[in-house]
Amino acid sequence: MQVARLPQPRGPIGERLFAALRSEPHRLDPIPVSPGDPLADEDLQLSLYACYELHYRGFAEVDPEWEWEPSLIALRRELERPFEAALSEEVGSADPGPISPERMDLTLRAIADSDEAPSLSQHIEREATVDQLREFLVHRSAYQLKEADPHTWAIPRLFGPPKAAIVEVQADEYGGGRAERIHAQMFADAMSALGLDPSYGVYLDRIPGVTLATVNLMSLCGLHQRRLGAIVGHLALFEITSAIPNRRYGDGIRRLGFDGPATAFFDEHVLADSVHENIAAVDLAGGLARQRPDLAADILWGARALVFLDGRWTTFMLDAWSEGRSSLRPAHAPVGAGV
Repeated sequence: MQVARLPQPRGPIGERLFAALRSEPHRLDPIPVSPGDPLADEDLQLSLYACYELHYRGFAEVDPEWEWEPSLIALRRELERPFEAALSEEVGSADPGPISPERMDLTLRAIADSDEAPSLSQHIEREATVDQLREFLVHRSAYQLKEADPHTWAIPRLFGPPKAAIVEVQADEYGGGRAERIHAQMFADAMSALGLDPSYGVYLDRIPGVTLATVNLMSLCGLHQRRLGAIVGHLALFEITSAIPNRRYGDGIRRLGFDGPATAFFDEHVLADSVHENIAAVDLAGGLARQRPDLAADILWGARALVFLDGRWTTFMLDAWSEGRSSLRPAHAPVGAGV
């Protein structure tokens, strides 16, 4: 199994956390958490990502027993609190009033339509250089190499029609029984075809906090039962907004002279997500709202949080490129060819 190595720390939280994780599991002394911008703070976001990674594949030099060490979970909660509070301040946490389960799909589409962030997919389609395309894949690798896993945490918490709906979506994400069609593997194949290292977690040191926040949102919502509505809303909006951007990404890659494995991942999502969007919006999100009206507001919170954080990430990348600089964190060695 591919397992990442611990990244380099980006501040005092990571320095103390990663040093502890390299030793035998033990009780952590309290680590102060006082971020600047909790939604992009490099130290907080990387440290939180590392805590969450212990629930996925872990790290090569970290004892698996750390996963449920109570003091580590306590630190994770201290990292989650400012992150979640800042998100709620941006996207709202108040009760929005009555929400019709029968109109949940329309409400989610309205949230998608309200996105005012610049279009990254149009830039990739029309203007991106090969270097920028490779950077884009490096950013996306933080999630795509474990695609679908954060949403899968919701499966044991659902029952009836919503459970059937999410399993139908996730089965496609995991290749429908064919290992070479697992979406994470197809993304790794695209990275290889574009001259990048597809190893799991290999670029973690290059990926900035604003990108890690988009993945941490999924882990936050997936791992907490109290955020069941939010992970469902996140998945529903993810599927609603996927097909058109992925068509553009595929076209942009072909414009730059690549095809085959380089585009297969994106072409697959054009087909799959055009089917998934109604299942996720109507049967999953709408179905859960019918079963659990108390979760309707949280479904919308997860969708709005996705739009907000993805918008920040897109703006960050496009601003860097417009200024003629890399959107990745600096490294001693180049990423792939030319990055």
